[in-house]
Amino acid sequence: MGGVVNRILIAEDEPRITSFLEKGLRASGYTTTVVGDGLGAAGLARDIDFDLLILDLGLPGMDGQQVLRTIRTRGERLPVLILTARHGVSDTVAGFEGGADDYVTKPFRFEELLARVRARLRDAGRTELSQLEAGDVLLDLRTRRATVAGRTVELSAREFALAEMFVRHRDQVLSREQLLSHVWGYDFDPGSNIVDVYVGYLRKKLGNARIETVRGVGYRLT
Repeated sequence: MGGVVNRILIAEDEPRITSFLEKGLRASGYTTTVVGDGLGAAGLARDIDFDLLILDLGLPGMDGQQVLRTIRTRGERLPVLILTARHGVSDTVAGFEGGADDYVTKPFRFEELLARVRARLRDAGRTELSQLEAGDVLLDLRTRRATVAGRTVELSAREFALAEMFVRHRDQVLSREQLLSHVWGYDFDPGSNIVDVYVGYLRKKLGNARIETVRGVGYRLT
């Protein structure tokens, strides 16, 4: 169960995405620092201070490509995950040549980004938690397997992401908005009932009594 807390630097100037990333990464057990411009990002991105950099290509002042070149020229080796708009994929290829490790195209789901973050941290040899437990529910983050009272339960990627959110925050009430943004993404329709539908699926698999409805607020894993 042991593992160090990984430190992630987020270089992004769009407040909505920044807040989405910060909330999601903190909820997943990481510590985050945010910087909104290229110059600041290049100055802060040091191996000694951070384990990973999430870098938006379209930063003001100095773009992401220049930030990347600057930190790699300086000898920093921390993994860099690029955020790019879909039409910027040719820039992304240039990003790899400049020393990026991976990229995610916007808009993205948090679950997709988190999988990339975990893979990069593993590649870089940073240890992180591999299992989460709440009572007799055990989630293996590497194999994406769930067991309940010792029996393996098949969960889809979304169900696993939802279960992970509940287990990390056991006994806390999580609002539909929190669950929606974490599992489905920041551009998902807030009026959707998809959270309730998936909580229903999860109850069938983990046991009805485990996930409690808190009227007018959200859900809680007990």
